[in-house]
Amino acid sequence: MSDLKSSHSGAPRSRAAHRASPSVPQASTLPSFDHERALVLKFDIRILPILAVMYLANALDKGNLGNAKTNGLEADLHFHSNDYNIILSVFFVPFVLFAVPVAFVGKKFGSARVLPALMFIFGSMTLLSAAVKNFAGMFAVRWFLGMAESGFFPLIIYYLTTFYRRGELARRLAIFYAASNIANAFSGLLAFGVFHIKDSKIPAWRYLFLIEGAATVLFRSEAWFLTDEERKMAFQRIQMDSSSIVNEEFVLKDALQIFKMPATYAWLLMRSARRPHPVRRPLPPPDCRPARLLVRQDEPLHRRAQRRRRRLLLLLAFSSDYARIRFPFIAAGFLLTFIGFIVYATIDVERELHVAYFATFMMTWGTSAPSVLLSTWYNNNVAHEGRRLALTSVGVPLANVMGLVSSNIFRNRDAPRYIPALIVTAAFGAVGAAVTLCLGAYMVLDNRRMDAREGVRRRALDVSTEKLREGPKSPEFRWFL
Repeated sequence: MSDLKSSHSGAPRSRAAHRASPSVPQASTLPSFDHERALVLKFDIRILPILAVMYLANALDKGNLGNAKTNGLEADLHFHSNDYNIILSVFFVPFVLFAVPVAFVGKKFGSARVLPALMFIFGSMTLLSAAVKNFAGMFAVRWFLGMAESGFFPLIIYYLTTFYRRGELARRLAIFYAASNIANAFSGLLAFGVFHIKDSKIPAWRYLFLIEGAATVLFRSEAWFLTDEERKMAFQRIQMDSSSIVNEEFVLKDALQIFKMPATYAWLLMRSARRPHPVRRPLPPPDCRPARLLVRQDEPLHRRAQRRRRRLLLLLAFSSDYARIRFPFIAAGFLLTFIGFIVYATIDVERELHVAYFATFMMTWGTSAPSVLLSTWYNNNVAHEGRRLALTSVGVPLANVMGLVSSNIFRNRDAPRYIPALIVTAAFGAVGAAVTLCLGAYMVLDNRRMDAREGVRRRALDVSTEKLREGPKSPEFRWFL
């Protein structure tokens, strides 16, 4: 892959990039280019499958430890009582600490170079997992795995913003995000097959690491990409409707200015609120009723729930792109999760099993959409590339740290209904919805205030991002709702 470059740094600006006269009652919309649909289709065909495979490999390498545990990893490595939990948790320490610096390195040297390098590293760590002999070896491997994976997802999100307009991003990010769900299903199927290997001199769980690690290391993204004319058009699209300066040189001081923007903290709070859901993390204890509900003799309920979650994610993402608005769909995702947990906590599960099933579906429906659309929302409102990456590289690891909450709120003393845990997770959904709606309402009112001050009615899509480097400080800035 190759980052979007242009020898045409002086590319002609669109008519809408010029400031509208205050006497004009309605600002003109940003134009589209001839053959733009074909160019976007080319991006979809060449970029999304590669990134999806990369993310699938990432999800496999990150999630295979649980599968290996079921095949005797703890006994073979002589783990003591709490060693496995430590191995699980240590991943998050470098994942949080190194997310920002790794993402910044990716911006400086190019996502197209750094992403394959990160993929090679975490694939190599997975391969090395097959050779470890004890707790210390697995601890070291998991540490470096966390380092390599820390900047991966932020760089993926940033990379997509360098190819797609603001109104095109949500559905592409949703399609890419669905790869992790496919990986979860494929990982279990692969482990099932590998664990049936017989008459081997090494444990089957080591084969699992070897196969998944080798697949990641050997994967190569193809070199491509555009004709000179397509490069010019792509550059103009992003200059006009994504970035203020395409491929702007990274300056740390400029990037950190994003934390002077009050909306940043609302977005980070929403990131935190959507994460502590046990349906997204490892399941709670076996005697927890939500976990017991996830199995049926005819078909596991969680598989059906995951399929419905993917469908709802795609529906909300496509609808959001079509409507060119984000916050109502994000709030809807939070509310679905909130309602699901409240319903489940207040019913008699044994007597109202069908209602409990439906509540379980609602728990899963609202877990992915807020993440995808939230990433899209703040990227739509931040035209400065460095600041956009800084916000993403802080938000993603913060959400993962908050995911540890789900591992600690399902306490044995609250069994079998775990009412406190269900209430806590419901409360996170309620907070997320409230913050989303409040920020959305503020943006609507602020846009009206700026319209009145300027004497021109504008939408975010009426203003070229080339003019919006300083965000709300720019006189023509309008919030992308």
